[in-house]
Amino acid sequence: VRLVESGGGLVQPGGSLRLSCAASGFTISSLTMSWYRQAPGKERELVAGIHSAGGIINYADSVKGRFTISRDNAKNTVYLQMNSLKSEDTAVYYCNAGGIITYGYTRTGNYWGQGTQVTVSS
Repeated sequence: VRLVESGGGLVQPGGSLRLSCAASGFTISSLTMSWYRQAPGKERELVAGIHSAGGIINYADSVKGRFTISRDNAKNTVYLQMNSLKSEDTAVYYCNAGGIITYGYTRTGNYWGQGTQVTVSS
């Protein structure tokens, strides 16, 4: 069971990045998938979660209107499109699988990727 994030990097404020999380060793099609992030000195926080069929999506208030989570079950991959990036979005972003999601509530699953660094700076 493995989750591998990619797509992080250094970007200027106002820029965009697209993160990918590729799963191997298991199928994500029946799983809730989520993105979390952890900034230096802060606790890990939920960024966005998506139901297995994509019908329920939750976002942290801080990223609503700027970030979009999506999934391609055929490719066993989940994505996070990040637009209008701000310095406060700087963090390590982690992919998570196997949680629970309802409208307005997302619970962490047991499977984590290793994380990808996103740095927003001029």
